[in-house]
Amino acid sequence: MKLVSSIVAALLLASSAPASAMKDIAPGGTLRAVYLGGNPAQAIRDAKTGEIRGPSAELARELARRIGMPVDIRPINSPPQVIEEVAAGRADIGFVAFEPSRAGTVEFSQTYTLVRQTFLVLEDSPIRSVADIDRSGQKIAGTVNDSITLFLRRTLKNATLVAIENVPEDNKKRLLAKEFDAFGANRQRLTTWMKEIPGTRVLPDNLFGVPQTIIVPKGKPEVLAEINRFIDDARASGLIQKGIEAAGLIGVDVAPAGSWTPSVP
Repeated sequence: MKLVSSIVAALLLASSAPASAMKDIAPGGTLRAVYLGGNPAQAIRDAKTGEIRGPSAELARELARRIGMPVDIRPINSPPQVIEEVAAGRADIGFVAFEPSRAGTVEFSQTYTLVRQTFLVLEDSPIRSVADIDRSGQKIAGTVNDSITLFLRRTLKNATLVAIENVPEDNKKRLLAKEFDAFGANRQRLTTWMKEIPGTRVLPDNLFGVPQTIIVPKGKPEVLAEINRFIDDARASGLIQKGIEAAGLIGVDVAPAGSWTPSVP
């Protein structure tokens, strides 16, 4: 009898663990989600309606629906600030690209999208493809703490990296003034810039795909496991693709199943 009772108790405990972990995602009763406001590959806010569209918004809303809680989605200025909000407990989840230098204070989920990175150059630039970027005498710019800037800091061998503040209007002027030879960012952002800056073009190929992830606080392995299961479901159901299409994103792909974060070169 005792053996039967123990087995039943174990089964009940196992069946309740996922539900408990799902509730632990947002212990305060509201799912507080933060994303990088300046990254259109994560989400775009409609200027007229204020509606937030994009993969991160779709994921946050669906996750909140599953755990039966309201959701609060907030834009944050920089990747380090997104990480700090989650690490400090001011947000329950955050949407941020995995980058080796960002590891340590939060846990990263598997990859849900890959955001293609490339460069914007002047129309008459001799740079025709990504292969032309790393050449002596060239200055290659990227914004401080952006994934492509951190990547270039590790990988450039001949060109000079120029890390600049994220001030779009100033940076567009600096490109036109030839203060640097190319500006690196995600393809979505650069395609928008190209339309706004006459005499520029986006390179036809990509440097690499930045893995976008959901971060949770340290010390919550059950929560991280539930988030990873949720991403699997969102991928299989088409939810992530729906978020990409709803925002009209360019150069953003659903990450294949089994895409885990420690994959950035």
